[in-house]
Amino acid sequence: MKNKRRGLQTVELQNPPKIIASSTTVGPKEGMGPLSEYFDTILEDDKNGKETFEQAESSIMYSTIKDSIRKANLSETDINYLFAGDLLNQLTSTNFVARELDIPFFGLYGACSTMAESLGLASLIMDGGFAKYVVASTSSHFSAAERQFRFPLEYGSQRPETAQWTVTGAGAMVLANEGNFPKITHVTTGVVKDYGIKDAGNMGAAMAPAAVDTICRNFKDLGRGPEDYDIIATGDLGKFGKQLTQRLMMEYGYDMSKCYIDCGEIIYDNEKQKTNSGGSGCGCSAVIACGYLYKKLMAGEIKRVFLVSTGALMSNTSSLQGESIPGIAHGVVIEYDKEGVM
Repeated sequence: MKNKRRGLQTVELQNPPKIIASSTTVGPKEGMGPLSEYFDTILEDDKNGKETFEQAESSIMYSTIKDSIRKANLSETDINYLFAGDLLNQLTSTNFVARELDIPFFGLYGACSTMAESLGLASLIMDGGFAKYVVASTSSHFSAAERQFRFPLEYGSQRPETAQWTVTGAGAMVLANEGNFPKITHVTTGVVKDYGIKDAGNMGAAMAPAAVDTICRNFKDLGRGPEDYDIIATGDLGKFGKQLTQRLMMEYGYDMSKCYIDCGEIIYDNEKQKTNSGGSGCGCSAVIACGYLYKKLMAGEIKRVFLVSTGALMSNTSSLQGESIPGIAHGVVIEYDKEGVM
């Protein structure tokens, strides 16, 4: 069997899965941001007609997955696996989605890195010949995550400038073996990095070293640099985490200024919407990847994207015990040439 590994952490897929459909759902605040035209469904009510925020999160992931399968002209029974996750304890939102779907299920927790993690694992499964159709999905909800990881909403705590706003949203992609669609060509799996950051209000700083490590490793494993990508998109470092990442990359000799975006920085108008450093949460890179990036690829505006979803591997218990915040970043390379050259 031909060796598919490239360098230390990257796999080159011999049979790259195609992303044949995607779908996104976002909350009202995200719908008022600058990227609203790229989202499929914008909620009018962040509870989505449910009694609790957790139920609302499940409902938006469920409807997003169903919509992606519908767009692919498939049924649930056509899907071989569902790879999905969220931020809540024991993957509460995702588990209750999976019970309503007739699809074999892998529940994933990579914190806010879960979208790239789900895409990466789904791609490996498909490249190995173990599936024909797979769905990768991720969600988060501001109000559900806020009261689990930070403070009760009624508390009205003041947010530092480095703080971020958890995105209410869900994204889903359907992967298939065939078709002229954007394809996942490489998977770069991250290594946990922890530089002692303990401030839960500055998760961008906690995750930036992991993002830098994964991006640098992708470059070294594939002999590439920033110039080889139209867009390099980190998941949710926010304004300050992005600045730190750019500075650290420059120290390694890589200038990413022409191609680098952060999903958390672009999803909101931070000044007008008072979201401080920007967006965060599993749903952040999910809705940007499944909406903004996918639609730009399909339109032929870009040809090669490196999606690097970033996650802070903390819990409310670890923070109360004084632990630092480990970071992780998983990357997938997505390529598409409408003319079929790439």
